Amino acid sequence: MSLIRKTTETNTPGNSKGLMIFKLLPYWPFFLILFGIAILGAYLYLQITPVAYETNARIQINERKGSSEISTPAEPMQDVKQKKTVDNEREVIISTPILGKVVQDLSLYATVYIKKGLSTKTLYKNSPIKIIVQNPDKIVPQDKISFTYSDKGVIISGKTYTYLTWYRMPYGTIRFKKTGSKSTSGEDKLSFSLTPLKSVVQSISERLTVTEANKLSTILNVSFLDEDPTRAEDILNTTLKAYANAGIEEDNKLAANTLQFINQRLAGVENELIAIESQQQNYQASRGAIDIGTQGKLYLENVSVNDQKVGEINMQLSVLDQVEKYVRSKDLSAGIVPSTAGINDPSLTDMVKDIYQLQLNAEGLKKTTGENNPLYVTYTDQIQSIKPQIIQNLRNQRNSLNASKANLSSTTNNYSSALQSMPETQRKLVDIDREQQIKSGIYTFLLKKKEETALSYITNGSDSKIVSGAISSEFPVSPKRKMVYLASLLGAGILGIGFVSVKEGLRRNVMFQKDIEELTSLPVIAEISSNPKKANIVTGSKERTLIAEQFRSLRTTLRYLGVDTSKKRIMVTSAIPGEGKSFIASNLAITLSMSGKKVALLDFDLNHPSIHHKFGLKQSAGITEYLEGSATLEDIKIQPTKFENLTIMLTGSLPDDPAELIMNGRAQKLLDELQDDYDFIIIDVPPVGPVSDAYTIAPLCDATLFVIRHAYTPKIFVERIDENIKLNNLPSPGIVFNAVAQRGYGKNNYGYGYGSGMVYGGSYDRKLISKTGQINE
Repeated sequence: MSLIRKTTETNTPGNSKGLMIFKLLPYWPFFLILFGIAILGAYLYLQITPVAYETNARIQINERKGSSEISTPAEPMQDVKQKKTVDNEREVIISTPILGKVVQDLSLYATVYIKKGLSTKTLYKNSPIKIIVQNPDKIVPQDKISFTYSDKGVIISGKTYTYLTWYRMPYGTIRFKKTGSKSTSGEDKLSFSLTPLKSVVQSISERLTVTEANKLSTILNVSFLDEDPTRAEDILNTTLKAYANAGIEEDNKLAANTLQFINQRLAGVENELIAIESQQQNYQASRGAIDIGTQGKLYLENVSVNDQKVGEINMQLSVLDQVEKYVRSKDLSAGIVPSTAGINDPSLTDMVKDIYQLQLNAEGLKKTTGENNPLYVTYTDQIQSIKPQIIQNLRNQRNSLNASKANLSSTTNNYSSALQSMPETQRKLVDIDREQQIKSGIYTFLLKKKEETALSYITNGSDSKIVSGAISSEFPVSPKRKMVYLASLLGAGILGIGFVSVKEGLRRNVMFQKDIEELTSLPVIAEISSNPKKANIVTGSKERTLIAEQFRSLRTTLRYLGVDTSKKRIMVTSAIPGEGKSFIASNLAITLSMSGKKVALLDFDLNHPSIHHKFGLKQSAGITEYLEGSATLEDIKIQPTKFENLTIMLTGSLPDDPAELIMNGRAQKLLDELQDDYDFIIIDVPPVGPVSDAYTIAPLCDATLFVIRHAYTPKIFVERIDENIKLNNLPSPGIVFNAVAQRGYGKNNYGYGYGSGMVYGGSYDRKLISKTGQINE
């Protein structure tokens, strides 16, 4: 009869999943404890981890072009502003000067904490005290300085520091201010920490995000994450306010510098006008001068125009001198930014404002971070690179103005030659009058620009508009409680599966029916659960236990190995001793006899017999004596037994040469004599590993039950079964998976390889095994 082949169904993904599930199910208490620990750990993590709220605000930026992008030429003393874009202003909002001012205004370098249980929370509005540091840039970092407070002051390490008094401490010069908050008491566990200004600015910058509302708008969405929503709102509102004020202050400072420059020029021109008028009056009084004629008037008009142009050129040259003096000075921020009044060159104006703005930024950064800051070095390098460009521009414009002045002087000289015939007195009066008109024109122009500058200084406002103030989220956005619990459960599950997989993978013994099917092609025709009572006989007419039902199932399955009325010899063996082959043979024989069939149970283990122990019998003449010829069949029969229809034949005395004794031919005669009298002949033979008796008896049998014990039989022996069967030709083999113990921590789950459809550890994995040995679905 051909061997029962192994089905490929056991290798399908569904069965692999089923195997994993059945491996894990017995460990459900372990997983339950693991999940409980994970939930507890997640809870503790959430208790000690500060929450974070998201706060959002919106600001609208009014974009504008720079003077260099305007097509119309700039007029003298025109207010020239820098280009303003959304991208640039986004960087300005999170710049160090803006955030540094926010930190100082809100005293964010000092944080007060209160400890409650396992968690430590910050106190902002509810803080009982406010800590003010005289120089935040020079703070020595301090973490969690414990303190208490009273009406008299703050108590640190037993020493009382009164309120509103400066104290020089190891971490800086500070003073304490009582806020009047009643949310805490002097008995609470309070502490405060001090952080350098630049570190706080860096921390805020990392949590501050500025993004465009959409691609088509100039509205910026400003968001900030913080564990205190009130503090987050204050930080955002103060940041937007500081940004708006910074723009206004910049425009006002430029207007103030221009106004101061105009006032200085006005004072000089006014003195010159007074001197000219006094000179004219004295000259006319001393010479008795009269009104000039028509020719003198025409000359005066022509020469006056030229002289006025020369005056404007002189004023422009003066402006250039002032600009050059400013640019060549070492400290650009200390002086007054000279106005480029009368200079029709927007690029020069932009460069002067750029170098001034760079110097302001550098000085502001120097105050907050020091001279070694890379950004400060970048500003100074940019200043040094712009200076030569400005000086070269000034040189070019000065050359151009000098050339124009020379041309005008030449024209004026020609007119002067024509007037040589005029009386000296009249010519002198014309000169005085001409100079007076020039100075008067300049004075009028400066007065006009003074009023315009003063008006712009008053009306300067922010180019931005706060669309919506800071609003915090109702619930924390971090940590996400559901995600933390889910991640902890997932991690616990992965850890548990890994533990079970490693534990099961390290086992070298057979643990699952799946292991057997992977190592051999023989079918598992039955699974017998472990025997909790350690009884030798577990079946009987009154037995309704799980293991008894499993033996009844095995009785039914024998016909699928080809066992019938003509093929009734069933050999029971195993790979190594201790796998329970005698236990299987004994209880199978009893189960078969219960069906009314006559059963003979032969103990052919002539090395280590155990059938007599199972039934509580004493050895007498047995199979050894029969094979030796010293006893007949009737001599070795133990009948009747307490089990109806069951006849037992023990080994008798143990021979010195059992293998040779079995091969003398009388074993065949014994089985032939029993063939007609019994419906089933159960032969318990030695394991195939230590001795070869089973292979000697195998040709005399019709079917083979190969017993494999759960968690006992090494996998390497199961792996060799197919090769041994091929070499020794065991008849119609089938495997009985014995002593399938409870798995893991469960009490109702046995070591089935997967959901096999077996009833109480049933026998054939949803397959019907035909009499020809083929597996049918």
